[in-house]
Amino acid sequence: MRLASAFALVLVAVHASAQTTSATTDGWLNPYRAPAARLIKESLSANAAWNRLAELTDTFGPRLAGSENLERAIEWALAEMKKDGLENVRAEPAMVPHWVRGRESAEVVSPVRTPLVMLGLGNSVGTPPDGLEAELLVVKNWRDLESRASDVKGRIVLFNVPFTNYGETVQYRSDGASRAAKLGARAMLLRSVGPVGLRTPHTGVLRYADDAPQIPAAAITVEDAERLQRMQDRGTRVTVRLSMEAKFLPDAPSANVVGEIRGSEHPEQVIVVGGHFDSWDVGTGATDDGGGCVATWEAVRMMKKLGLRPRRTVRVVLFTNEENGLRGGLAYRDRHKDELANHVLMIESDGGVFTPTGFGFTGSDEGRSRVELIAQRLLKEIGADTIRPGGGGADIGPSVEAGNVPAMSLNVDGDYFLIHHTPADTLDRIAPDEIAKSAAAIAVVAYIVADMPDRLR
Repeated sequence: MRLASAFALVLVAVHASAQTTSATTDGWLNPYRAPAARLIKESLSANAAWNRLAELTDTFGPRLAGSENLERAIEWALAEMKKDGLENVRAEPAMVPHWVRGRESAEVVSPVRTPLVMLGLGNSVGTPPDGLEAELLVVKNWRDLESRASDVKGRIVLFNVPFTNYGETVQYRSDGASRAAKLGARAMLLRSVGPVGLRTPHTGVLRYADDAPQIPAAAITVEDAERLQRMQDRGTRVTVRLSMEAKFLPDAPSANVVGEIRGSEHPEQVIVVGGHFDSWDVGTGATDDGGGCVATWEAVRMMKKLGLRPRRTVRVVLFTNEENGLRGGLAYRDRHKDELANHVLMIESDGGVFTPTGFGFTGSDEGRSRVELIAQRLLKEIGADTIRPGGGGADIGPSVEAGNVPAMSLNVDGDYFLIHHTPADTLDRIAPDEIAKSAAAIAVVAYIVADMPDRLR
């Protein structure tokens, strides 16, 4: 009796050990080596992704929420997905903010009249019709602002904050206008959030606090911010004139673009891949985020072309209005809230489509082990074999949080923050082989997770 009990305990322990280690042994990957190789070969054998991105950006240009350019691009994408043979192609409606930049300019008035290269920050209010003119105060950080609080009233405040990383530095773009306004500033200027870039300004969205006046806000170049800092340090009084016609129009109709390959066994279980289809109204949004949209779309198109129908549904979503409202991501969450329990994985590409190095992953340890094996065994040849913590994205974030869905994001090696939100965000910065490798990496991960016998946990 004791021997039988002991033997039963051993069997249980062995079974538990097998379950624990199943995700870290690679035998289950054998059926996917050939499909993965086919997807990579298909992506690298032609410039399909780059050519599609060229058509998007050349034809429709900047695609700010509420603009005719974005809505025409959405119509084009729907037609192209149908031509690709994707299933259930549809536009899922969302109302979006409609901010209009209008004409804008900034210049040093004294001691010598000099133009400043600038871009108004997204969602900023405008200046009075005749503009506004005030003495400039340059500060280096929040502490510097507070220490000069008595000097702020009536001035234009410039935050000359060096770029360290995006998460740390972007707070000055988001919150700078309201923090300066609480102390009486008339307007806010910002050293562009990004590395030195040949006197290129970066726009981006700001947030007005409910308990502060709304003042105009704009970004200037790193070089101009440093010049103004040096002038102030020498004791020179600088006066700046700012003119901005920025305003909001009523919310406008838009949509997320959706296409699928329906699952053969579990069509109700969904793997989402996507990026955001809108862009700022400068440049053509090639890197941020036309490339991410096209790379994820290409991943699904290649599955269709190669006849790879996985057990679960793979859904590509081109989200609207990430840049200045996140209405597309919120609309997707709300429309699909009852289905989020069956969302197996969501992958976002919104960091550029330069040379892929792998993915970020947020989820269980077992899930991480699974995707690590996929990357290490099947993506090494294209260099996309590293899985780091912290996968996700702004568009998939609302759904990931609401449904506790595992999330991934494409990681790349490139100068994303040098060009994003600038007039320099054009196709010329993207190499055909790099977007092809990005699409291949996304395709391999999405297909295997969609087809493997056990659901990713």
